[in-house]
Amino acid sequence: MKQGVDLSLQDWLVANMPARSVVAVDPSTYTRSSWRTLETALTRVNVTLEAIYENLVDLARRRLNDGPPDRPHNDLIPLSVQYTGQQSIRKIWELLQEMNTRGAAVLLLTALDDIAYTLNVRGSDIPFNPVFFSYLIIRIDPLAPNFGRVILFWHDGVLASDITVHFASEQLVVEAKPYADIFDYLKDLSIELGPDRTIWVSNEASHAVLLAIEEGPASILSTSISPVALKKCVKNDVELRGFREAHIKDGIAVVRSFHWLERQVSVGLQVSEIDFSDQMEHFRSQEANFRGPSFSTIAGAGENGAIIHYSPRRDGPQRIIRPDDMLLVDSGGQYFEGTTDITRTRHMNGTPTDAQRMTFTRVLKGQISLATTVLPRGIMGNVIEVLARKALWDVGLNYGHGTGHGVGHFLNVHEGPIWILSGPTADDPGIAPNMIYSNEPGYYEVGEYGIRHEDLVETIEMSSTADHIRAQDLVDDFAGRGAVGFRTISLAPHQTACLDIDLLTDFEIQYINDYHSRVLNTLGPIMLSRNLTDEYAWLARECAPIARAAAILFTAQPVLAGISVVVLWLGYL
Repeated sequence: MKQGVDLSLQDWLVANMPARSVVAVDPSTYTRSSWRTLETALTRVNVTLEAIYENLVDLARRRLNDGPPDRPHNDLIPLSVQYTGQQSIRKIWELLQEMNTRGAAVLLLTALDDIAYTLNVRGSDIPFNPVFFSYLIIRIDPLAPNFGRVILFWHDGVLASDITVHFASEQLVVEAKPYADIFDYLKDLSIELGPDRTIWVSNEASHAVLLAIEEGPASILSTSISPVALKKCVKNDVELRGFREAHIKDGIAVVRSFHWLERQVSVGLQVSEIDFSDQMEHFRSQEANFRGPSFSTIAGAGENGAIIHYSPRRDGPQRIIRPDDMLLVDSGGQYFEGTTDITRTRHMNGTPTDAQRMTFTRVLKGQISLATTVLPRGIMGNVIEVLARKALWDVGLNYGHGTGHGVGHFLNVHEGPIWILSGPTADDPGIAPNMIYSNEPGYYEVGEYGIRHEDLVETIEMSSTADHIRAQDLVDDFAGRGAVGFRTISLAPHQTACLDIDLLTDFEIQYINDYHSRVLNTLGPIMLSRNLTDEYAWLARECAPIARAAAILFTAQPVLAGISVVVLWLGYL
């Protein structure tokens, strides 16, 4: 059952379970907050929610000799301060200070990206997400180095030599214990601490984790989000520089991919959506420090592009990309320097229909509107999201997904708690400098085509000297609150052949030309240094300046004497 389609699981249970019945749930599969929401709803209809620690699906599979697959525990990947910009010992020290302020003796981290960020370590246990299955406990201990103990529950509790060397280089002492020991440890820890000391854990932790702590008398400080989540969404200077470097490499791979595809299709070769996805990954793999895609590539040709979260399948019929297709490609990469996520939509032979040209242009107008806005520091994403939709709303069109999400630094491509959605989101600290968001409006004509333009943007502090198209327009900083803007860091051209230039303002034309100039001047020299001359020529063509048709009136002397006419001449400036 898909959440949000027809009835949610919770609504179905409420509607169908008889009074005085029992719903049994594996508590390790529900967060504490989700558990409480479900429990409250079931209690209202006299249904009991009960935790069972033997997952019935896993039990049935074992009895059928089809047991659940072993949890992967791949090698850990140390990430040096060259990429992180801050040693893990400094991050731990900041957390210890916050724990002391909150009156917590222990901080339990359960979100895998929080743990990877804190330790400056990455993994590959989950496809596309460089994280590893683990729990992390930080304890205030006056007798320990730096007044704190760091305990990592991972795999069998034995760390490889390169990881111990990494921790030593970060001046961090880490105690490692087997992953499976966490629940017994939490129970014993709660008993050891007693009722006068507190364990800090977020409501994002599983209900099973909270039940283990509650077997002892320790107090629980429960917050809706971990302190690490709020720290990691604000990038430091090294992380930001890495993001920019990653997008240069990624931009070259994207340009090479579309150049390759256009050449194949133009000579009549058959390329499927899967073929193109594989080719994009191949070009990305040729860039230094590439660690794999950041998500499964969405390559939707024609009608498939209208399926918002479409992903081509290898085990089904292969959709061939045709010359008359509108092709939507949403892809990204993981690099030591940062994570990328970019969407470009192209018409394969450059002759879209009038409807495609209109919607392509209006979606881009929305992206430009959001990319160029100046906003008060701390404003929530839902307040500005309408900027990305207005050009579509003007003609009664819309799209059915959010406009922006946070992005991790060589971490999850979707990173909360920062979002640009139509409604408010819990725990969002508001837009501030040094964050990374996506900017991705779209339009989807079901059964025909889809359009999405997506870039990643860096939030910057605005001033009259900032690198921003509206910098010189500033006359104040919102009465001292501070002004923030976006700087686009993705680097790949938009297909100007799909634009209806008459729908663009002079400001939007300037923005497109400035952006394309930056793309060409940034990627071009690198491509030429690699002898990618054909690809460079393609990029130069795609980045050529655009201009609206100009109407120029002049008087001509006609051949027939005594007759004067006014001729309207249309040309391009």
